[in-house]
Amino acid sequence: MSLRIQPISRDEHLAYVAGLPSASHTQIPAWGDVKPDWRAESLGWFDEGDRLVGAGLVLLRPLPKLRKYLAYLPEGPLVDWYAPDLVERWLAPMLAHLEARGAFSVKMGPPVVVRRWSADAVKAAIADPATRRLRDAEATSTEQRALDVAGRLRRAGWRQTDPGGEEGFAAGQPRYVFQVPYEGRTLEEIHRGLNQQWRRNIKKAEKAGVKVVRGGPEDLQAFHTLYTETAARDRFVPRPLAYFQRMWTALNAEHPDRMRLYLAHHDGEVLAAATMLTVGRHVWYSYGASTSRRREVQPNNALQWRMMSDAHALGASVYDLRGITDTLEDSNHLLGLLRFKVGTGGRAVEYLGEWDFPLNRLLHKALDVYMARRR
Repeated sequence: MSLRIQPISRDEHLAYVAGLPSASHTQIPAWGDVKPDWRAESLGWFDEGDRLVGAGLVLLRPLPKLRKYLAYLPEGPLVDWYAPDLVERWLAPMLAHLEARGAFSVKMGPPVVVRRWSADAVKAAIADPATRRLRDAEATSTEQRALDVAGRLRRAGWRQTDPGGEEGFAAGQPRYVFQVPYEGRTLEEIHRGLNQQWRRNIKKAEKAGVKVVRGGPEDLQAFHTLYTETAARDRFVPRPLAYFQRMWTALNAEHPDRMRLYLAHHDGEVLAAATMLTVGRHVWYSYGASTSRRREVQPNNALQWRMMSDAHALGASVYDLRGITDTLEDSNHLLGLLRFKVGTGGRAVEYLGEWDFPLNRLLHKALDVYMARRR
């Protein structure tokens, strides 16, 4: 029997998230406030006893001049992905509800882990000239349950989007991320897990007098100045300052410590800055920025170690460094960022990726053509 699905209040949504071991920051009500070009709605799944057993934040993007929407559930919804009746009991009522709301296509990102690679496995893959992509390297562990979920989705008509492209996380939410597990580990054990270069750089930054401090909304301008410099150096389109100001206001209105800003100072100048997000026991390094000046004092390592330390103090079960490239060739300009993250001693993680269900095939095809032209 299908579950009943209906809109729920922000408080109901937050209460449900609070009871979960982990949930993405893109699946909390405040994330809808960060995305003003989308219409946000909190959905709830109810069982026969009228108990809330699932939730999701859906973002609705209108088509120009039409009352039709692309429905997007980034890194969600928060449902029982391993249920044998996932498609019929959980997803079918969601599709019916969204089609009634005017959706012509539904995109979702199941928070389901497929494979993991240890830091050593990633380093070996980078060093092997025959391994051109992370997905081709032998994984340290594979989740058969995730492969079963993918099979159910395909048979039901869901279509997996491009698994990566050149950069591995160019569009939508990242499929490949790098995470440092904290569960059951002391901060000293996490520090010992850093590679030798990381530990050396942290000491070097300390000796050079790098100071990492928490900032407030008034420091977002300094962060953004470094961020635009980073964007030019790493060849991506930067978000405007207003986006980060909106993030700060929306997320911290929902929870006073949802978003933090850290800045690394040296001799009166901010050399690096980063934002950190927390939902329950999952902590993310969200956006990072740095200048090319005075790199020898290692502000980025100092900044990350302060954030990692604070995440541990918050009781985090995982410190998530977010997206990594899937392309391991030396010509890939993002390979240096991957090497930096590997130095934390964590592990690369592959999620199931994003999936589409076209409710109106003609409009969905038109959207595909439009997005292809934008790339």
